[in-house]
Amino acid sequence: MSDAVYKVLVVEDDPHLAAGVVENLRAEGYEVDSVGDGRKAVEWFDTHSCDLIVLDVMLPGLDGFEVCSTLRGRGTTTPVLFLTARGDAADRIRGLEAGGDDYLAKPFHLQEFLLRVRAILRRWDWYRASARSTGSDVLKFSGNEVDFRAFRGRSWNGEIQELTEKEAMILKVLAEKPGEIVSREDLLEKVWGYDVFPSTRTVDNFILKLRKRFERDPANPSHFLTVWGVGYRFLCGDES
Repeated sequence: MSDAVYKVLVVEDDPHLAAGVVENLRAEGYEVDSVGDGRKAVEWFDTHSCDLIVLDVMLPGLDGFEVCSTLRGRGTTTPVLFLTARGDAADRIRGLEAGGDDYLAKPFHLQEFLLRVRAILRRWDWYRASARSTGSDVLKFSGNEVDFRAFRGRSWNGEIQELTEKEAMILKVLAEKPGEIVSREDLLEKVWGYDVFPSTRTVDNFILKLRKRFERDPANPSHFLTVWGVGYRFLCGDES
C-alpha cells in the first residue's frame, strides 16, 4: 500500500462479521466507516465519500446489487467489492453488471480479502495517475471527446455521455495503445484484476456499450475494432 490513507465503507448487516472486517482494515492502516443496511449505505454518500465500498449482497432495505446500481445511477464511481454467501456465476455477472469491481464469496480467508482490497485500490491509483501523466485528461477522436477524470464524454452528435467507471477504464487501456491489439484477457486483468468472472464476454459487452456511445455506425465500427479470437484494437481516426 502507498503512503496515502484510503477510506473504506463497510456495508454488512452481520455485526460480528462487520466488526471483524472493520478491525482488520483499520489494522492495515485504512480509515473505515460501517453501516448495516442498504438504505443507510446510499444515504451515507449524501454527506461522505470514500475510496472503496465493501458491500454485502444480502442486506435489509436494499440488497447490495440495488445499492451499487443506485450509486452508479447517481454518478458515484467509487469501486465496489461485493461480499456474498453465494458464489455462483449468475451472481457474479449480476454484480458486474450492477457496477461491481470484484466479488468474494463467504466464508473467505482474511489475507485474500486484504489482497483484493489492495488490488482494487492499486488499479484505481493506476487509472488516476495514468490520466494525469498523459498531460491531458481528455481524449479526442473523430468528433468524440472523453474526460477520463470526470467520467463524462460528448459523442460526435453532441450528446453528453455519462460513462461508468469500467467503460472509462477500458477505453483508457485501449487508448494507451492506439492501433495495437489488446486481448480480452489483458483487459480483464488490467481493469478487474482477477479472473473471477465466467467469460471474456464481459469485455465484449462493455465494448458494445462504447460503440453505442461513440461510433457513428455501431454495427460497422471504425474505432473499436474486433480482432477475432484475440481482442480489440482502438483507432483514433477513421483509418482501418
